[in-house]
Amino acid sequence: MKLLVFDLWGDLAHFKKFYTTTSPLSLSFPAPPTIAGILGALVGTEKNTNDYLRKFMNEFCRLSIQIITPIKKIRFGVNLVETKGSNLKRPMSDKNLAPRTLIRTEFVRFPRYRIYFFHKDDKTYNQVKEKLIEHRTFFTLSLGLSELIANFKFVGEFDFDEITFRNEAVDIASPILVSNLVDSSDSVVIEQGKKYLKEKIPVIMNPERIVTFYDDVIFEPEGRTIKAKVKKYQLLENNTAICFF
Repeated sequence: MKLLVFDLWGDLAHFKKFYTTTSPLSLSFPAPPTIAGILGALVGTEKNTNDYLRKFMNEFCRLSIQIITPIKKIRFGVNLVETKGSNLKRPMSDKNLAPRTLIRTEFVRFPRYRIYFFHKDDKTYNQVKEKLIEHRTFFTLSLGLSELIANFKFVGEFDFDEITFRNEAVDIASPILVSNLVDSSDSVVIEQGKKYLKEKIPVIMNPERIVTFYDDVIFEPEGRTIKAKVKKYQLLENNTAICFF
């Protein structure tokens, strides 16, 4: 089996945590539905019908991600403009009437991620591969918000094997879903000098944009590997071990 690998980066990223409202916080990396949206922008799936979720959020598609640069977050105010109702008719030159709201928002600063993409449908797989190699997109790629423009670079195509649990800890380069950890007290080996964080992310979203499965994910924010016992992982030909979401 083969998968595609590409890097994605930008100046700022914001992947809104689903439980935040007035002061939006950001996940440290894009969740699977967000990665599906990025792939949809790459190949040009229909936006209005959420076709990207049908194409990249199903049993034929598998995704993973690796943190390349250390996660650093920053917060600053974002000046939002009301665009609903009669407010559109208000003259923006009139400061007393301008419908603006300053929202303090959290961003990931100078993020760089490595995306792993596998698809059983050859047509879809080759469609993504062609766009990556030629460095072309149908829509502009962004990191969570349309204003946060992203760049990307094709890393390569790799053979991989899927390996089930062998009762040994493996150095995993990607975040690990808690549901994929072996149920034991030593499922994660704590190593000196590494940091271990946990966030709850949406894992599966249906075409109606309803999240059907959330899970906690463990990751190392500096981009180092995590030694863990997992139920299933993917071993690439370059000896990189990852876990699909």
